[in-house]
Amino acid sequence: MKESELRFFREILEINSTTGEERKLADMLLAHMRDEGIDAEFAPMPHDAIQPANVFAKWGRPDIVFCTHLDTVPPYISPAFDGDEVRGRGSCDAKGQIISMYLACCRLAAEGATDFGLLLLHGEETGSFGAKEFRTLPGGELVIVGEPTDNCMVKASKGTKAFAITVTGKSFHSGYPENGDSAIDRFIDFSTALREKEFTHDPVLGATSYNIGKLISDNPQNIISDKLCCRVYFRTTFSSDSQVSEFMASLASNHIKIEPLGGDSPMNYLTLPGFPTTTVSFGSDAPQLTNFKERILCGAGSILVAHRPEEHIRLEEIDKAVKQYVDIYHFYKNQKQ
Repeated sequence: MKESELRFFREILEINSTTGEERKLADMLLAHMRDEGIDAEFAPMPHDAIQPANVFAKWGRPDIVFCTHLDTVPPYISPAFDGDEVRGRGSCDAKGQIISMYLACCRLAAEGATDFGLLLLHGEETGSFGAKEFRTLPGGELVIVGEPTDNCMVKASKGTKAFAITVTGKSFHSGYPENGDSAIDRFIDFSTALREKEFTHDPVLGATSYNIGKLISDNPQNIISDKLCCRVYFRTTFSSDSQVSEFMASLASNHIKIEPLGGDSPMNYLTLPGFPTTTVSFGSDAPQLTNFKERILCGAGSILVAHRPEEHIRLEEIDKAVKQYVDIYHFYKNQKQ
C-alpha cells in the first residue's frame, strides 16, 4: 500500500462512525471522491442534514457494485499502525473493506475499466437500514459485499432470527416466596428449554446457535421479580430456520410473551472457480440487497477479531483483497461476454 493510501486509511479509521454516527464518515468519503473527480452521491438522499446516509460512487453505469458498510460497533477505538498490522475499531469490520474496495475501484479505473460502482451503506450493524433503503433503487447484475471472510468467497451464510421475550410473575416480599410468582424462576425454565433443544444439524452450515441479550429485571434484591425482559437472537441454518420459529412459538404461555422481530434467512452465494471458499455464521447487508441478480460475499480480515477490543487487520490482507476484487471484476465480465 502506498504512503498516500495509508494516510487515507488512517483518516477513515480516525473518524468515529459507530452506528448512528456514520454521517461524518459519509461526508468525508463523498468529498474525497468528488475531489478525485469521481461521480459520487448520496443514494437515496438523506431526509435531513444530520441523518446517516449511503454513499454511491459510479464509474459508468454500474452493473458490478462493490459494497460494504460505514458503521462500526461501539465503542470507538482509535487506530494504531504497527508495521504490517493496523489496529482499531473498524480496521477489519468494515473500514478495512472500505479501503480495499476503494483501492480496487481506483485500480480498475486506471486500467480503463468501466460500468462498476462503490456503495457504502449505513446502519448495517443494527438492522441493515441503509441496504433496505438502497434496495428501493435500481440495482445491477452483481453486488460484491465486503465483510471479514479471510479473503474467501462465502458459499453460504447462516440466517438470523430475533425474538423479544417478556416474562411476568407476581412481586412479593422475598421472605415469603410462596406468596409470589418469580419471573426469574420462569425465565430459568425458559432458558433451560432453550439450552436442551436440539435442532437438526445442517450438512452445510452445521449447528444452530443462539444468544440471550438485553436482559432486564430490575426488582430490588428483597422483592420477588414480577417481570423480566430479554432478546433471544438465533443463527439459523437451512435445516433449522423454520424449526426455530416453531419452537419459540411453542414456549409462549400466559406468563411468557414471545414477539418475533424478524431476521434474515440462510443464504447461498455466488462463488467463482479458482477462489477459496468458506461458510460463515454472521449476518451482513447481502440478504437485503435484493435489487441485484447475483451476490458475492468476501473480504479481508478475520471475523474472529471483529467487534473485539483487539480488532486488527494486516496490510498484506488488504493488498490481497484489492487484487482479488479486481480479479473478480474481470472474471465476471469475461464470463458474461
